Amino acid sequence: MASGIPFSLLIVEDDKETLAIITCMVAKKFPDYTIYSADNGVTGIEIFKQFNPDLVITDANMPVMGGVEMVRAIRSLSADKTFIVVTAYSDRAIFDTFSGLGVCAYLLKPLDFNELFASIEICITKCQCSES
Repeated sequence: MASGIPFSLLIVEDDKETLAIITCMVAKKFPDYTIYSADNGVTGIEIFKQFNPDLVITDANMPVMGGVEMVRAIRSLSADKTFIVVTAYSDRAIFDTFSGLGVCAYLLKPLDFNELFASIEICITKCQCSES
């Protein structure tokens, strides 16, 4: 991402109310970012292919296509993409799976928005460093 080019992110969450809240809060905190949203992994991949966002924030468990499958699919399209995973489950196996996929952050619901914002900032720095 070159300096001056707006940062973009994709939020994928199957619960429409949660998706709306996360999108609104992220937009307020990061008003210069372009934010895309999807309510399942399949739609998330379609949006990713169309807009190539810098960062993907995804729920782990979703119908149609879950977060693990979506992250794998996006990794096959763009190996260096950065991900934040959000989940209500603190299952070690899920954490280990996402860690193996190289996610930037793994956050538990209910979301602490300060933690989410800090994770976004850390992941943005990683995105910028990997593109230098």
